[in-house]
Amino acid sequence: MSMAGNLRKVTGLGRVGGLRKVARLARRHPRVDLSHHARSPLGSSVVKCVTYQEGVRVRVPVAGDLVDTVERVRKKEDGFVWLGLHEPTNEEFAGIAELFDLHPLAVEDAVEAHQRPKVERYGETLFAVFKTVCYVEHEKLTATSEVVDTGEIMVFIGTDFVITVRHGRHGSLGPLREELESNPGQLAKGPAAVLHAIADHVVDDYLSVTDSVQADIDQVETDVFAENGARADPGRIYQLKRELLELKRAVVPLGRPLEELATRPMRVIGPEIQAYFRDVSDHLLRAKEQIASFDELLNSILQAHLAQVTVAQNEDMRKITAWAAVIAVPTMVCGVYGMNFDHMPELHWRFGYPLVIGVITVACLALYRGFRRNGWL
Repeated sequence: MSMAGNLRKVTGLGRVGGLRKVARLARRHPRVDLSHHARSPLGSSVVKCVTYQEGVRVRVPVAGDLVDTVERVRKKEDGFVWLGLHEPTNEEFAGIAELFDLHPLAVEDAVEAHQRPKVERYGETLFAVFKTVCYVEHEKLTATSEVVDTGEIMVFIGTDFVITVRHGRHGSLGPLREELESNPGQLAKGPAAVLHAIADHVVDDYLSVTDSVQADIDQVETDVFAENGARADPGRIYQLKRELLELKRAVVPLGRPLEELATRPMRVIGPEIQAYFRDVSDHLLRAKEQIASFDELLNSILQAHLAQVTVAQNEDMRKITAWAAVIAVPTMVCGVYGMNFDHMPELHWRFGYPLVIGVITVACLALYRGFRRNGWL
C-alpha cells in the first residue's frame, strides 16, 4: 500500500489508538524527506514541508516523513506544519487531504484552480483563494503585448497546519517564508499569521503591478497627444484595457473575503490578527481605486484618439475638396472649348489660346490663395 492510501487511517491523531496506528504505519514504510521534491512519495508537487514552534523553525531528521511530522506537532499541541505545493494532481493531493481532513469541495478547487478570490469555512478548516498577478516586462508596448500575468494561491489553515497550493509561473512563497522566519514574534501567532502574510504579499504585488501599468498608460497618453497622435496605434489602448480587465478580475473580488477575515469571528483567526487584515483591506482599496482611475483614463485617451482621427479626416476632406475646386476651373473651361461648334468666341483669334490659359491660371491662383487664407490648404 502507498503512503497516500495509508493516510486514510490517520484520522484520530489525538487518541492513543490513533497514535499507535501511526507508529505502526511509520515502521512499515520507509521515511522520506518531503522537503526534497524529487524524493517525495506524494510527487514532485511538494515544494516545502516545515514545522514551526513558537515562531522558530524546527529542524526535523532527514528520515522524517509527513505523517511523523504531523504526529509530533499534534502530540505536543504546539506549533504548526507549513506544507507548500505547486500544481498538484488529484493523486498527489489525495493523501494530504486525508491526513488533514480537508473538505472534498475545497480539494477540488485547489487542484483544478481557476477560482475567484474567496474565503470559505469547512468545519475547523479555513480555505482561502487569492489571485496573484505579475507584470510582464516588455521593451515596447504593442497591440499584442502581454502586460499582466495571473496565477493563484490556495491556502488551507487549521489550528496546527498551513497548506499552500500555488498555480502559475510566478508567486513563489520562498522569499515570504524567509521574511516570516526573520520575525518569530509574528510567526508565533500561528497559521493565521501565515495567512495574513500571504494576503499582504498578494496585495502588495497588486500595488506594484498597478504602478508598472501606470507607466505604460503614461506612454500611450504621451503618444496619443503628440503632434502625430492621430496616427498612433489604437490597438495598444485596447490591449491595455484587456490587461487592465484581467487585473481587475483579480483585485476587485478580493474585497469581500478580506472584509470577512477582518471582521467575521473565526476560531483559527484571533482578534489580534484580524486587525492586520484590516490594514491589508485598506491597501486593497487603494489598488481598486487605482484600477478604476486607470480604466477611466484609458476611456478618455481612447475618446481623445477617436476625436483626433475624426479631426484629421475632416482636414483631409477639406484639402481634397479645395484641390477639387481648383481643378474644376480648367476642367470647366476645357470642357466648354472641347465642344464641336463652329461659332465660338475667340475660336479663330490669334491670341485666344494664351488668353484662355491665362484666365485659367489666374482663377486657379485666386482659389488657391483663398483656400490657403482660410486654412483649407
